[in-house]
Amino acid sequence: MTRTGAPTGTYSPAPPPNRPNRRNFLIASGAAATVAAAAGIGGQYLQNKRFSVNTSSVKLGKPAAKAEVLPKGAEITDIPGLSSFYTPNSQFYRVDTALVVPQVSPQTWQLRIHGMVDKPMTINFDDLMKRPMFDHDITLTCVSENVGGGYIGNARWQGALLADLLKEAGIQPGATQIVMRDVNGMNLGVATEPVMDGRASLLAVGMNGQPLPQEHGFPVRVVVPGLYGYVSACKWVVDMQLTTFGAFDAYWMQRGWSQQAPIKTESRIDTPKGGTVNGGTMMIAGVAWAQHRGIEAVEVGIDGTWHQAKLAVQDTIDTWRQWYYPWQATAGKHTLQVRATDKTGYTQTSVFHRPEPNGATGYHTVQVTVA
Repeated sequence: MTRTGAPTGTYSPAPPPNRPNRRNFLIASGAAATVAAAAGIGGQYLQNKRFSVNTSSVKLGKPAAKAEVLPKGAEITDIPGLSSFYTPNSQFYRVDTALVVPQVSPQTWQLRIHGMVDKPMTINFDDLMKRPMFDHDITLTCVSENVGGGYIGNARWQGALLADLLKEAGIQPGATQIVMRDVNGMNLGVATEPVMDGRASLLAVGMNGQPLPQEHGFPVRVVVPGLYGYVSACKWVVDMQLTTFGAFDAYWMQRGWSQQAPIKTESRIDTPKGGTVNGGTMMIAGVAWAQHRGIEAVEVGIDGTWHQAKLAVQDTIDTWRQWYYPWQATAGKHTLQVRATDKTGYTQTSVFHRPEPNGATGYHTVQVTVA
């Protein structure tokens, strides 16, 4: 994408799971080595060499409440190039903070909850699986997602409600932050309020009807709707400390990223991807997202003139929404853009901004030449 003016580019699907995405700035700054040293990656690597965890040993149970059927019309399947509503596990994006994917056995996994709580507690995997389980569709987004990029995916997650567990521990007044740590000691800091405000924040054990893949946090990860992953999506989670933002700066906060991290209202053109296309009727289509607010409308810009797109039926306000616009493509060069309006009435801004410190902004723009 360009660094000045309107952002340009096309959607690229996530790379294969054996070639994970990592934050470019993490590698470029040499911070990966720091994380590895602090988290004891060397020891984890040796551990990984000794055994391989069998994810199929985990059997997902029936949810406590009947899983909601995807509403009729919520998934568009007949437009080539349009992202599928559910992202297959093998294609779901990854942003890894571990140089080697941790392998954590369900038999040894434990979650410790401590700090500013009345009743510090530790729960093991068997105890977690006995708790009421819930299925919920949630779209996850990475803060380093460039406008029009692929660091986003949607899945049906199964897990226990994190808020219920924290209520049992008894959060003390003034505990504004939950510091979550993974098995390697990597820490993320999420605000307590959005975790406890009634949204479906999960200790997830399942992804699209299967146990979590190892690279996505097996056996347990955190999924919080509406917040960028760098504060909320802790994979291989084993520790939660209730504290304050004044008392502790989590890893990404120390590196200049914002504290609260609500996901911005954004949209992407999946097709056409740019270049030369044939004339006649063609579909401009893509996805739009405003997690925990929901998408109300999408507009497609063609050479500066905006047109109302057609929307798939909304699943939950925590997922993206597919959209499309039938275009009578005429010969010549054309500029295609997209913008979304969420259910609060906010329309995404055209102002281009890089991802740092709290998410990219701007219109996804595609240049096409109609033959």
